[in-house]
Amino acid sequence: MRDLVLACVVFGALPFIFKRPFLGILMMAWLGYMNPHRLAWGFMVDMPVVFIVAVVTLTGMLFSKEPKRIVWSREIVLLAIFILWMGITTTQALYFDAAVAQYEKVVKIQILTFMTLLMLTSRERVNLLIWVIVLSLAFYGIKGGLFTIAKGGVYRVQGPQGTFIGGNNELALAMVMTIPLMRYLQLQEKRQLVKLGLTMGMLLTAIAAFGTQSRGALVALICTGAIFWLKSRKKIVTAVLIIAAGLIGVNLMPEAWFERMSTIKTFDEDRSALGRISAWWTAFNLANDRFFGGGFELWRWDVFAKYSPTPEFVHDVHSIYFEVLGEHGWVGLILFLSLLGLTWLKCNSLIRYGKKHTDEMWTKDLGAMVQVSMVAYLTAGAFLGLAYFDYIYHLIAIVVVVHHMVVTKPSQRFELAGGMRGVSVPDVPARASQ
Repeated sequence: MRDLVLACVVFGALPFIFKRPFLGILMMAWLGYMNPHRLAWGFMVDMPVVFIVAVVTLTGMLFSKEPKRIVWSREIVLLAIFILWMGITTTQALYFDAAVAQYEKVVKIQILTFMTLLMLTSRERVNLLIWVIVLSLAFYGIKGGLFTIAKGGVYRVQGPQGTFIGGNNELALAMVMTIPLMRYLQLQEKRQLVKLGLTMGMLLTAIAAFGTQSRGALVALICTGAIFWLKSRKKIVTAVLIIAAGLIGVNLMPEAWFERMSTIKTFDEDRSALGRISAWWTAFNLANDRFFGGGFELWRWDVFAKYSPTPEFVHDVHSIYFEVLGEHGWVGLILFLSLLGLTWLKCNSLIRYGKKHTDEMWTKDLGAMVQVSMVAYLTAGAFLGLAYFDYIYHLIAIVVVVHHMVVTKPSQRFELAGGMRGVSVPDVPARASQ
């Protein structure tokens, strides 16, 4: 029954997606983050639903009169260069066939990112995309929070297998990244019932992050909580929410959770931690030896035997930084960090704009909460190999589009009007459809 319902929803929506491709962008976000097909039991589990929706969406984009726009900001140019560089490193990969297969997956993710960038042309569309992302991941946050409360934190909260968020650590990162976006939506919401629902969603999602029993999640929660408070518009309410989530989460967890978290201090006695450190040294030494890095899918015993100081510890890299460094060399890491750094600065620009234009306070809220979400990614990602997770690239696209819509585009119109005397410039609202 679950398969049939999902099939009716997905395939029944295809004609509407062809006519209005932006619906396809929302559908792909829902399928990509919630992965409802992975919660089915039959034929829909392995159905390439994202690919099917992507093809229909792309076809619809070619024929539809819906507004489309590509914003070639410095971040998007840098992202394109990063994608190209990953292609170059793939040609030099230690395991060429495996690297090509992984590069194809990464390129597919980035094609969807650029499709999203093309179709985000208004504030309403930006908010709709954020709502879809939030609701998709809040499903696991609310469900996981209730599960953690009901079971006293004895069992780990896991994501759907075969997805980016399949493991407890990966799901924890995604949930912590989502809490700030919930807060952004709450700040824009006028309906009290919806605001209350988002408050409960944030609380339960934080509890679910505790319930994953992920050590990286604990570090991310602490760092994110601090930045969340600093960036918040209502600091007293935010402080109460953070303290409540922390107290409830800690008091729910069993003794085994505290024992696991205590291994953060004794990492030198933990085999998993030692394996990660071995992989990090492997990445560092390999990048120093090979300009192009080792390419995708390099984390194998013979590579550790050559580049690790402790080759007996063969482990997946579990770090966005060392993942990129090992696979794409120092150039790849510089491109990756520069992309994140420029996005952070663009968020600062949105915050300044919102402070200056009080009628556009939403831009300040968005910039600040995306930064909080980035802190979650940067901290938890230090212990997870999610450098190609589409979530962070969706956030980059959102920031770029909003900045162009409210900051760059109005200033360009003003310069055009001032620099062309006697020429009439159409007074198109810079923040139309908001």
